[in-house]
Amino acid sequence: MRIKYTISIIFIVALVIIEKENNIISKVSDKLTPRLTPLLMLSASLLSAAQHNVSTDASAHQHLSALENSTRSVQQSGGRKHILLLATTRTGSSFVGEFFNQQGSSMFYLFEPLWHVERMLTVESGGTNASVAAPAYRDVLRQLLLCDFSLLESFIEPPPQDHVTAALFRRESSRSLCEDPVCTPLVRKVFERYHCRERRCGPLNLTLAAQSCMQKQHRVIKSVRVRQLETLRPLAEDPRLDMTFIQLVRDPRAVLASRMVAFSSKYDIWKRWAVDGDLPVDEDEVRKLKGNCDNIRTSAEIGLKQPPWLRGRYMLVRYEDIARFPMRKAAEMYDFIGIPFTAKVEEWILKNTQVSKEVSGVYSTQKNSSEQVEKWRFSIPFKLVQLVQKVCGPTMTLFGYKFAENKDMLTDKSVSLIEERTFL
Repeated sequence: MRIKYTISIIFIVALVIIEKENNIISKVSDKLTPRLTPLLMLSASLLSAAQHNVSTDASAHQHLSALENSTRSVQQSGGRKHILLLATTRTGSSFVGEFFNQQGSSMFYLFEPLWHVERMLTVESGGTNASVAAPAYRDVLRQLLLCDFSLLESFIEPPPQDHVTAALFRRESSRSLCEDPVCTPLVRKVFERYHCRERRCGPLNLTLAAQSCMQKQHRVIKSVRVRQLETLRPLAEDPRLDMTFIQLVRDPRAVLASRMVAFSSKYDIWKRWAVDGDLPVDEDEVRKLKGNCDNIRTSAEIGLKQPPWLRGRYMLVRYEDIARFPMRKAAEMYDFIGIPFTAKVEEWILKNTQVSKEVSGVYSTQKNSSEQVEKWRFSIPFKLVQLVQKVCGPTMTLFGYKFAENKDMLTDKSVSLIEERTFL
């Protein structure tokens, strides 16, 4: 009788939690435009199906076993590869993304397509709700990896007309979207600002983009918006995809120093802390910093444990190692994925890792890479370093970043703050 009573209490509590979560999603959905609401319903239905498939009865185990075998057969076929480069802002992800973007005619590369998803969710609901954003990100990524742009179109503002848009975020960062036949000639001077590097292209026809994607052997997406690797598990278990996840990380002290320069207005409070008085460690900004570090660490811990759904699919790469040994690390990534490392990529790396300060800029992918590793140590006050070490200590330890014990140690070039580590 006592056991039955306990089970009843647990069941009631569970119902209360579910109802509370439903209320939260309902409030967010009420604020969303009619154009976005069907997308949330799609995510909810896919989530429900996923929960059903992972039930603990015998049939579910048989389903998962069959799924693993199917995915394994895709891997062994030597066919199409699907790669997600996951990072956070100012970790060198644009630079590393070029390792794939420059690969050649067999690679379809997309730069930050989730920018549109985040923007709409933020505008429509007054902020990015994680419980809504995560499944939306996942579903858009899945369709794009399958060369389907229809779901992404639903997030682009203004809405594409007949699948044509002049508003795709950073289109010029994808070589595949800047080549024939996707790069259509300009027909009016008004579109001249929509250009692709050396070429000037008219508005993007997403139907042509999808056709180009289908013709490429491999597909890569770079994103700084996925908070938790676990939310992408359905992609790894989708038999249509041969997924590889590359997580790029960087010393959080260097990330903060870089963001203070690149996002000056957003990080104004940090610059004031660098100059004025004691640091209010309970400020929202500090909590955000801790949350970011915790998310990165949690994802990496899952990946490094190599659960069955990630086995052979996850690679952790430190920005510092890429900056010091760009050719070696690029070759290692290609080898891990299982695709040829081309001379074209080698040529790009040689050209773009040994450039002058005049060429290199805040957003440039051209860097004197060896100089970038230590640069932050001379541009950030020691008291900010102490704060980062306090709130991001476990993350730094996992990735092999040494603590600076004092100001002299921080600025001593003879002392390395990077442990030599191998991440399997």
